[in-house]
Amino acid sequence: MDAGSSLSSSSTLKSLARCPLQEQFIQRKNSRENLDRFIPNRSAMDFDYAHYMLTEGAKGKEDPTVSSPSRDAYRKHLAESLNMNRTRILAFKNKPPAPVDLIPHEYSMSLPQDKPTKPRRYIPQTSERTLDAPDLVDDYYLNLLDWGSGNVLAIALGSTVYLWDATNGSTSELVTVDDENGPVTSISWAPDGRHIAVGLNNSEVQLWDTTSNKQLRSLRGGHRQRVGSLAWNNHILTTGGMDSRIVNNDVRIRSHIVETYRGHEQEVCGLKWSASGQQLASGGNDNLLYVWDRATASSNSATQWLHRLEDHTSAVKALAWCPFQGNLLASGGGSGDRCIKFWNTHTGACLNSVDTGSQVCSLLWNKNERELLSSHGFTQNQLTLWKYPSMVKMAELTGHTSRVLFMAQSPDGCTVASAAADETLRFWNVFGVPEAATKAAPKAKAEPFSHLNRIR
Repeated sequence: MDAGSSLSSSSTLKSLARCPLQEQFIQRKNSRENLDRFIPNRSAMDFDYAHYMLTEGAKGKEDPTVSSPSRDAYRKHLAESLNMNRTRILAFKNKPPAPVDLIPHEYSMSLPQDKPTKPRRYIPQTSERTLDAPDLVDDYYLNLLDWGSGNVLAIALGSTVYLWDATNGSTSELVTVDDENGPVTSISWAPDGRHIAVGLNNSEVQLWDTTSNKQLRSLRGGHRQRVGSLAWNNHILTTGGMDSRIVNNDVRIRSHIVETYRGHEQEVCGLKWSASGQQLASGGNDNLLYVWDRATASSNSATQWLHRLEDHTSAVKALAWCPFQGNLLASGGGSGDRCIKFWNTHTGACLNSVDTGSQVCSLLWNKNERELLSSHGFTQNQLTLWKYPSMVKMAELTGHTSRVLFMAQSPDGCTVASAAADETLRFWNVFGVPEAATKAAPKAKAEPFSHLNRIR
């Protein structure tokens, strides 16, 4: 009996030793059971003050005649000044140490303050508006959508070019070409937002004035097959054809062909001038990407390329020059490649390559943030927003049921229109509403077309 009791007591002590917190709690409980055992802490007491309070401090209270309101006020003020207004004589624990600043105050004031975190932008996952686009040609190598600086969207449906005014939502028909000339294979707004170039299946390019709905002229002789890509550089209209040729056309003069670029072996399906107008990027069905220098262009012979880039393994149609770094070019490959690549066009070096998992049909940079938007084909037919340069996916916008062939950006840089083989045109508020976008952009001058009414 006693042995069992002793064993039980021994096991209890061992269990307490394994759990210090429990042991500390029991000690505290026992100390509260003996409430009369308070022992003063001598090192924390002021004996001089204690002696004064026990002897001199009580004299004023014993003799009321000595006391007066002014004397009491003076004594109270003196006690506060000398820290003698305490009421306790005994002390049972040490005072907590005064807090010590790890960094002196005068130095902490000079340290840089953290910048306020920027609120995360809300990106709508659904399109703001959807329009029908019947007879949209399902052809990866064409360019049938463009948004001009006048805030008018142009789209080619079959042999007809339609204009949609984003300001009031009105729609008008610009031109329907004859069957022997059509269908329309490319469109591109001039910088002034008034004139537009229309590439045709019969190798010609028409120039139209959208204000008067009149054709100004036709550019002939530059190509032998359809013109699937167009790009403006001030008064120079660059055209790319199925015949693998690239031609610079000066729209101000009668003999409009001023330079040619030869390098591609198959159809030219992508053309983009840099913002400076000094470099031209071209992509083709031969899986090649070329960068051309405007300064070396020659009117007497074919211009030699600056860089010939062979990293893509499928057709290169999607091209986009970075708005915040002039020598940075993004390119996208077709279904056999599926990659977005970034290039330093000064050196020709490939800076990065990202496998997107599907055909890259179009690329657009955000004009106000370091972001890139890509449109894709099978299997998701989505638009993907990437953070640059990390290339982390910020959003995937779905809604189209077939490959998203074309994209165009509004003049303020906020809204993106996408046209797909499902014959729908969708509008996405993917790039937000930055402050810069609220300012009206100045309209470009109409100088390049001042003489076109005389040229046929």
